[in-house]
Amino acid sequence: MAKQNRPHTIDVHAHYYSQSYLDLIAEEGPRFGATYKMTPEGFFFDTRGGSGAKMPMKFIDLKQRFADMDKAKVDVHVLSLSQPMVSWGDADLAHRLSRAWNDAASAAHLMHPDRLLAFMALPMLDRDRALDELNRAAKLPGMRGVYLGTNIDGHDLDDPLFDPIYARIEKLDLPIFLHPIQPTGGKRLDFFLMHNALGFTFDTAIAACHLIFGGVLDRYPKLKVNLPHAGGVLPILIGRIDHAYRITGAAKKIAHKPSAYLKRFSYDTITHSAPILDWVISQVGISRVMLGSDYCFPMGTDKPVQIVDKLDITARDRALILGGTAAKLLKF
Repeated sequence: MAKQNRPHTIDVHAHYYSQSYLDLIAEEGPRFGATYKMTPEGFFFDTRGGSGAKMPMKFIDLKQRFADMDKAKVDVHVLSLSQPMVSWGDADLAHRLSRAWNDAASAAHLMHPDRLLAFMALPMLDRDRALDELNRAAKLPGMRGVYLGTNIDGHDLDDPLFDPIYARIEKLDLPIFLHPIQPTGGKRLDFFLMHNALGFTFDTAIAACHLIFGGVLDRYPKLKVNLPHAGGVLPILIGRIDHAYRITGAAKKIAHKPSAYLKRFSYDTITHSAPILDWVISQVGISRVMLGSDYCFPMGTDKPVQIVDKLDITARDRALILGGTAAKLLKF
């Protein structure tokens, strides 16, 4: 693909399902009430950790993915798993699902090293298994970070269970990328994709506040965490969150006010609004924002570069958002 002197583009928010992962759902899922089927129209799964109806084959088929990437002027996808993730069965299945996905994502990178990188999945609810898989997967070609849900089967991210895992992630200098799995709001948001448009964005802010108020970011000062969908509602509500911090005595528990942690996170560009993206950049800084598409879910964008092109920024800053910052973070 001819680049025509444009910046190198790295999409840090692009989902992938490997056939080996889906096959495990088919084989082992019935023990946990889960189902999976493949049809000519797409694939379907239904698990306690989330459901997918008529998922397009481009989630699996790399040829279709590359055609879409070329059309969108995206050079690199950083592959990540989405719902149902891995923690909807037992500890053994969570470990096997993680290994299956991680191995397949690394294999995809080996076939296309200039176009694909990956974030690993981990069986987070079993500390020993999670550490074993973290140490193993960190050595796989193409693996450049850790992908976590904004909660792990109902366990918030400041659960002490996760502390040894965070310590090891920090030592390995791997970034963590978060994604909502089961949105907040329940049935009240079951209309016009509001479970995604609203529920996911609030869930991201909830997860970020657990990392802040739970002291995770203080205990692990070098831990790098990316928030999806431009941080959800966290940036716009940070004043209210600061006020809650002041009036509740939270100052005795964490080192700084919540707004001081905004620049501890990084963010993707998925806002569907150039003015909103421009405002987020004004709050967190140009070097904290990276290209994302949410490929290839309907609530994502098939024109991720276009929204960056609409920003009134310098060519240097545009190059940072499109790929420069991600390349540094992912050592690519």
